[in-house]
Amino acid sequence: MSLLRKLKIQIRKVEERDRDYWVDMSLRKLREGKVRYYRVRDELTGKWLFKICRDDEMQRVIVKALKCPAGGGFVQLEGRTMLFQKGILEGYYYDVISLSYMDEEERLRRNVLNDMDEVPEVIKENFKVMEYEEATGKKIVGKRLVVLCEENDEKSMILLFLIQRAWPISKIPPEIGMKASDLLRLIKELEKAKVDEIYQAAERQFKLGKENTDMLLNLLEKEGTIQRLKDYIKTKD
Repeated sequence: MSLLRKLKIQIRKVEERDRDYWVDMSLRKLREGKVRYYRVRDELTGKWLFKICRDDEMQRVIVKALKCPAGGGFVQLEGRTMLFQKGILEGYYYDVISLSYMDEEERLRRNVLNDMDEVPEVIKENFKVMEYEEATGKKIVGKRLVVLCEENDEKSMILLFLIQRAWPISKIPPEIGMKASDLLRLIKELEKAKVDEIYQAAERQFKLGKENTDMLLNLLEKEGTIQRLKDYIKTKD
């Protein structure tokens, strides 16, 4: 099973331009190259639209979130980018690992990681993680960790954006959110079901407690895939 299927993420390319322009803010320059657009449905966070800007001359790829799901944290990710650059390992680009968080005033922030224990397990289990100097051959003050991605694997770059930028600010833990489609399938099988019946079946089949089931029901209702009818819940046709 592929990683995307395992994580229940769908990524579909919807447009490709062999030549287009964008502003690279890190270089403060107008750049030219190939551009691709991808629609994404992430079980945990919702629907996204990404723009991939490939700068072959500078050997770098920019992942930019054009449209994000609703929510204070996600809205602040709109227009944000993630940069992948060529290092010294042939066939790979690297990204400096940093995780999003919300500060006391609900403003989006990022924390650059320097401790392997802080790196999400899903990254450590599925990607190469190493120190900045090892990946680039350059020395910097302090210790930073990077994650490597195959240079042409744009879907994995988008996935790394979601894991580092979106998942940390989701109100639903990833291991719970990935069961949303299972719960939706259960509701379809039950047809018109009482809420208590859903609680019991979710606990029995997916080991989901009432609180986690409620979180997923709210997520599915927000997405418009289920509807509540007094004491009943059913899927939308």
